[in-house]
Amino acid sequence: MGYYIGCDLGGTNLRAAIVNSETGSVEHLTIIPTQAQEGHEEVLLRMVDLFAELIKKSGMKTEEILGIGIGVPGMTDANRGMTTFITNLPGHWINVPVAPFITERTGIPAFLINDVRSITWGELKFGAGRGCESMVCFAIGTGVGGGVVINNQLVLGNTGQAGELGHITVDPHGPLCNCGNYGCLEQYSSGPAIRAAAIKAIAHGGTTILGEMVDYDLNKMTPEVVFNAAMKGDEIARKIFETAGMYLGIAISDTIVTLEPQRIVIGGGIAQAGELLFNPIRKTIQERVFLAPLEKIQIVPAELGNNAGVIGASMWAEHRIHS
Repeated sequence: MGYYIGCDLGGTNLRAAIVNSETGSVEHLTIIPTQAQEGHEEVLLRMVDLFAELIKKSGMKTEEILGIGIGVPGMTDANRGMTTFITNLPGHWINVPVAPFITERTGIPAFLINDVRSITWGELKFGAGRGCESMVCFAIGTGVGGGVVINNQLVLGNTGQAGELGHITVDPHGPLCNCGNYGCLEQYSSGPAIRAAAIKAIAHGGTTILGEMVDYDLNKMTPEVVFNAAMKGDEIARKIFETAGMYLGIAISDTIVTLEPQRIVIGGGIAQAGELLFNPIRKTIQERVFLAPLEKIQIVPAELGNNAGVIGASMWAEHRIHS
């Protein structure tokens, strides 16, 4: 047993906590604004102060914290502990030696991991993936992220970028994605995609309560509004979630025939739509997968909620120290 710090570097907030590696319990969770507009060095200094505050709150000594794991929303060079490309944080994050900076100033070994790979690792250790040797995780929110575990190992690929499941092509003739490809899953099943579909339905004069639910102020449209409309029986709102689930089902079908994992774990804010999303996912998989026994593959919601990244990042530090 040991104690590790897990940190989620988000566009809006830094979330950090001390995690017990035996139980997965999260202690002294602290959330502060990232303030990324001040530049990466200021963010890293805030991180150092945050970790010092956590240790002080806990009453522990610095040497009792065995490692620090940091989940970042972008591409990393895990071996050197550097961010290589982050799209949704202001400032310069190309080739920033985050882990060495943190280690130097805290005296604690620090390790980097992509934020959704950290969610995947957290769900494997203490969440919906417990007991699995193979699983695939999709996190559906502002974007669509992913992670793959085979033989109890997180698959990072040749340079550490494996698991970008949001950029599986689900329609080769689809819209241009920010990544440069056309027809990525993220363009159909993410929060912004659901919001855009609702706005389009209103603009095209569809028979829907979506417009009146936001007083015809389209800036107020959110995936939650679309969910609430669907729950009230709005057919267009229901169809928007059906479409998102169908495209997710296509991507999941591809991962099943490639990897045949024991479990597919689906998390992120959009997954809170529950069966509205899961039903079309399962229907699409049944229609598309014939070369794997689907009765042996579970499709389940994530369990750790907002703490998944903090737990996963901390347990990634534990893994790196002991591997």
